[in-house]
Amino acid sequence: MLLLGIDIGTSSIKVSVVDAQTQVCLASAQHPEEESGILAPNAGWAEQAPAMWWEHAKVAILKAHATGRYNPKDIGAIGIAYQMHGLVVVDKEQKALRNAIIWCDSRAVEIGNRAFKAIGEERSLTRLLNSPGNFTASKLAWVKENEPAVYGNIDKIMLPGDYVGMRLTGEVTTSVSALSEGVFWDFQENELSSDVLGYFQFDRELIPAIHPVFSEHGRVQQHIADELGLQAGIPVTYKSGDQPNNALSLNVLQPGEVAATAGTSGVIYGVSDKLLYDPESRVNTFAHVNYSDSRKRLGMLLCINGTGSLNRWMKQVAGSGISYADMNEMAAAIPVGSEGLRVIPFGNGAERMLHNKIVGTHFHHIDLNLHSKAHLFRAAQEGIAFAFRYGLDILRENGMNPGIIRAGQANLFQSNLFTEAFVNATHVPVELYLSDGSIGAALGAGIGVKAFASEKEAFANSKRLRIVEPQAIDQYEPVYQEWKALLEKHLNEA
Repeated sequence: MLLLGIDIGTSSIKVSVVDAQTQVCLASAQHPEEESGILAPNAGWAEQAPAMWWEHAKVAILKAHATGRYNPKDIGAIGIAYQMHGLVVVDKEQKALRNAIIWCDSRAVEIGNRAFKAIGEERSLTRLLNSPGNFTASKLAWVKENEPAVYGNIDKIMLPGDYVGMRLTGEVTTSVSALSEGVFWDFQENELSSDVLGYFQFDRELIPAIHPVFSEHGRVQQHIADELGLQAGIPVTYKSGDQPNNALSLNVLQPGEVAATAGTSGVIYGVSDKLLYDPESRVNTFAHVNYSDSRKRLGMLLCINGTGSLNRWMKQVAGSGISYADMNEMAAAIPVGSEGLRVIPFGNGAERMLHNKIVGTHFHHIDLNLHSKAHLFRAAQEGIAFAFRYGLDILRENGMNPGIIRAGQANLFQSNLFTEAFVNATHVPVELYLSDGSIGAALGAGIGVKAFASEKEAFANSKRLRIVEPQAIDQYEPVYQEWKALLEKHLNEA
C-alpha cells in the first residue's frame, strides 16, 4: 500500500508518497515554488485564503504523480498535517465565509486575556492547560464580536487541516488534539470546555464531529478522485497540527522525548504523561497525536514566531540574488558572536513565550565600518538560536529537561552554522533525521489505516543522519547572556 501525506504549511503545500512496507518516500512535491504570501489588512493581522491551500494541494499532488515513480491508484490512505491554531469558518454549503485567521495573527490577544480572567486563571490552566490567548477560540470570538453577519452564517468551524480534509471527502471532522490546540478542550472532564463555550456563548453545533487522530475522517469523493487521479473512496485516516506531526515524524511519542523544528516559526515540543501547564502560560500544552483518556500523552509546545520568517526576510532584503546556501556559507566565515552585532528576532506577531508582547525585530551595535551582509546573516541565525535557548529555559522551569533533541534536517537545520549555534546555545545535542511534515503525515495515515502493527513499527526503518554535539559552549554563553540582557530591556519597554 502507498500512503499520501499532505503538509499544509504557511509558505507552501508539500506532499509525499510513502511505501508503507518499506517506509521509503517514493516522491515529494510542493507548490508554490515561491513562498505563499500572508495577508495583513491591519497591523498584527495575518490571513490566508483556505481555497488557496486547496488549489496548491491539488497542484502538489499532481506534481508528485508526474514523477512517474508510483501508480497513483495504489495510494490507499491519506494523512494531513497543517499549520496550527488557525480558524476557518464555512457555511452549510461548505464554502469559506472569510479568509482564515492564521496562527501568527495577534488580533484576539486581548479577547483571550479577558476570557482568562473571567473564567479564572487557575481554572483555565488546570482544565485547559493554557490561557485562551489568541488561539482559535479567541479568534472565533473576534469574528462574533466584529463580523456578526459572518458569524451568523457559520455552520462549522475548523482548523486548516480539517478544511482540506473536507474538500477531499465532503465531511467535516476534528479531534481532541485539534480542539485542545484551539483551546476548546477540558482535560479534567475530558470533553468540550463548558467554560469556553459558555463564556463566549458559542453553540456546540459549530464544533465538527470528534474522531480520534488515527481514524477514518471520511473518504475521497468520486469527482475529487477523478480530478487527482486517485481511487475514489480511499480514506483520510490522520489529521494533525504541524508540530505534533513533526514530533510523530521523528518518532517522538513517549514521555521525555523532545523534537524541534525551525521553519517559518520555531518550536521545541516535548512529550509528557502528566497534565502539565506553565503558571505564566508562556508554554502551551496540547493533546499529542497518541493522546487518549486512558493513556495521557501531552505535548508541551514552546513556539517562537520569528525564526525562519526572519531568515526569509534577511534573504529578501539583504540577500537579493543569492541562495540560502550562499547566505549560510557567507555567515560561516564570520566568527562566533558576529563581531558584536546582535539581532532580536521577534518580528512576526505577539510572542506567547514573551507574555504575548509584540517586541519586534531589533538590530544592535551595527558598525558601519565593520559589519557586512555576512555579519547580518550570522547574527540573525545566532539570534534565532538564542531565542530557542530562552524558550528552552522556560521549558526547563516546567520540568522538561531534554538530554537530546531530535530534528529533521530541513529549513534552518540545513544550516550547519545554525545547528552549531543551537546546540551550543542550548547545551543539548541534536539528532538529525531525513524527515519532514508530509512524510510524517503519510506515516500517520498508515497508522490510522492499520498498515502498521504499532506506532513503533511505522518508524522501524527511520535512520539517524548524524548527531551534533555542543563543542563551543564557552564561546556562545557570554554572547547569549549579552543577547538576553538586550531582550529583557525590550521586554521592559514593551
